[in-house]
Amino acid sequence: MDPNWLIWAAALLLVALGFAGLILPALPGVPLLFLGLVAASWAENFTQVGVGTLAVLALVALLAWGTDFAAVAFGARRFGATPRAAWGAAAGMLVGLFFGLPGILLGPLLGAMLGELIGNRSLREAGLASLGATLGLAIGAAVKVALAFVMIGIFLVARFS
Repeated sequence: MDPNWLIWAAALLLVALGFAGLILPALPGVPLLFLGLVAASWAENFTQVGVGTLAVLALVALLAWGTDFAAVAFGARRFGATPRAAWGAAAGMLVGLFFGLPGILLGPLLGAMLGELIGNRSLREAGLASLGATLGLAIGAAVKVALAFVMIGIFLVARFS
């Protein structure tokens, strides 16, 4: 029996968890995806996808991870949010997971608003700040998903060329 099947199974599991983590904030999606691609390379003794390609994938993974945080910060600052809005949006997203799609969509908005209201901001200020934080989360998530598909594309091109 080929022992590489265990490495391949781990690679597939990590890639699947990575894709789930692109949407679920409880899982570190991009790092898991990267580790899955490294495991797939390892399963083939790095003959198809080598260290150079993995270095590029690591850079794209770091870019995706950093972009996620930068987008939230930018969106929040652009609309006058305080750090409480960003923390509230993240908490709202976690709580929203338990309420399905409506919770995932409304959780960050309500969490950011609650975070601002706790900080004694007016309802208008809290509403604008929560909108900015939520838009930042959405933009960051979209860029993160796009970069994850770029990672898969780079891997597949290296693997099959």
